[in-house]
Amino acid sequence: MPVPSSRGVRKRSLLRDDVYASLRDAIVDGTLAPGERLRDAELGAWLGVSRTPVREALLRLERAGLVVARPGRSTTVAEFDPASTLSAQQVSAAMHELAARLAVPRLPDTALDALADANRRFAAALEVGDVEAAMAADDGFHAVFVAACGNSMVAEVLEQTTPVLRRVERLRFASLQARGSVAQHERIIALARRRDAEGTALAVRENWLSLRFAAAGT
Repeated sequence: MPVPSSRGVRKRSLLRDDVYASLRDAIVDGTLAPGERLRDAELGAWLGVSRTPVREALLRLERAGLVVARPGRSTTVAEFDPASTLSAQQVSAAMHELAARLAVPRLPDTALDALADANRRFAAALEVGDVEAAMAADDGFHAVFVAACGNSMVAEVLEQTTPVLRRVERLRFASLQARGSVAQHERIIALARRRDAEGTALAVRENWLSLRFAAAGT
């Protein structure tokens, strides 16, 4: 058979990713509440897509711990589970620590500037209470290390562990506790500018593990 055009493949990939992101965000922001039953047809009608990308997205969300599937019975939004959230946090912290350790020796000045710019946007979003912008800026900050680390498996693992942490991040970034992350980011940037890979890695790890206190409500 003829080889399909790459253009068509990209469109299909983007569709799957968009459906996944839309459902993930709806779970994180509470549009789809914990315990709510998820039906393929209803979700497809809501998003304007067929059932296939919805089913694929639900499988990814199940692996990420945001959805509970009971074969032959129902699929529901997962309840918040402190134990699984802590497990995801520990793995995420380890992956981001590794990314920083690998990336710092090879970071160009433009990447260091990108870290500072992301933290400025993060601080500005917190100042006005824009949780969505704060989460996006925080993602951009940590993505600098992930993109530069040279280990593609880091991003693959984070795709599995990060979604379940979104609920905790949303709560943290809506509170005054998030202001501490701005200072943590500044310390990370200073260490990276000094090319202190070990110090940067440990500071990144500390930043991610600080989410635990928000999860515990302390």
